[in-house]
Amino acid sequence: MHATSPPILFTPLTLRNGQVLKNRIIKSAMSDSLGDGQGNPTPTQIRLYERWAEGGLAASIVGEVQGDPRYPEKPGNLVLDGNANMAAFRELARRGSANNAQLWLQLGHAGALAHLPISTPKGPSAMEFPDFRSEAMSRAEIATVPACFANTARRAADLGFGGVQIHAAHGFLLSQFLSPLFNQRTDAYGGSILARMRLLIETVEAVRAAVPPDFVVAVKLNATDQLAGGLTEQDALVVVAALEGKGADLLDISGGTYFPGAPPSSERMSQGPYFVEFTRAARQLTSVPLMATGGFKRREEAESAVLSGDVDAVGLARGFVIDPSLPTTWRAGKNAPAFPRFATLPPGGMTAWFTMRMTDLGSEQEKMTDRDIAQAIAEYEERDERRVALWKQRTLGH
Repeated sequence: MHATSPPILFTPLTLRNGQVLKNRIIKSAMSDSLGDGQGNPTPTQIRLYERWAEGGLAASIVGEVQGDPRYPEKPGNLVLDGNANMAAFRELARRGSANNAQLWLQLGHAGALAHLPISTPKGPSAMEFPDFRSEAMSRAEIATVPACFANTARRAADLGFGGVQIHAAHGFLLSQFLSPLFNQRTDAYGGSILARMRLLIETVEAVRAAVPPDFVVAVKLNATDQLAGGLTEQDALVVVAALEGKGADLLDISGGTYFPGAPPSSERMSQGPYFVEFTRAARQLTSVPLMATGGFKRREEAESAVLSGDVDAVGLARGFVIDPSLPTTWRAGKNAPAFPRFATLPPGGMTAWFTMRMTDLGSEQEKMTDRDIAQAIAEYEERDERRVALWKQRTLGH
């Protein structure tokens, strides 16, 4: 009698560098905002990633890990520089890779979107809006970026993490360089898409050169900024083609930007997975394994995307916040619990609710699913406020 083969989502995936993921389900990066306010992992955060690993996923990605504390996305970000608490990071790496899971750090730099209370934002070009301003980076400042990412990746490898993901999506620094909306430079880093992607290519090559061959280097890329004047799908496909042979082991396709006033993908896209059509086109241009992140809510959607050959892996974020054992649930033939629905959704409300729910999971308090959205926003903002003071102590020494 022949053993039945596992469902497609539970077959192994071999990445470009030979690393094998045990299945096709990846917890994509979210800003979990669970750092201690000085850039170090907390027991709550470590337990959260351990729970996700125990739940059966192939890999989990810690969102927004900074190499430079001057340009964070939020005061709950991790900072892996020379001043980091290496013991806490090592414990995160160890417990977050339980159950044969991989744990990767997403290498971030918020650039023009750096958190104003604790930063002087700098991006490709100077920009000013009522609630948003950014200075232009000098050529000397641009030149430091690849080495900063590479040094952070090397530290991650030394501490026992399985890989890194270079964040070039969602309107943060490398995404800003790709986007003609943010990048109006007239030097070698601005103009055509070939010039706008130069910093990303330099960064990928620097990171690959800095880490062991079996250490995963993934890249997160926007299919589109979903903004008038932003990165288009046509230009994004040029970037996909250019990344071939540069050392990336996995491309994670997402979209949208946190540019002030722009609605997130989850509030403007159609039902179902968002970026599978783009990966279908990208498949013709690269031999690097492809992952799509965004809109996967049901097992059938994920299975269909992998079966079609359009993606090799699926990235989910909020699904894992609803059910931390999502792969185990799917393997049992069930779908995850329903997503919450709110009568009203104030700006930032969904982010606050899911972020506080991650705190619940890491504290073994997940039964608190009935948290009011206004309460979630209040808790989220109050915690950020407390951390701003701690962050300033770390970076400014006062």
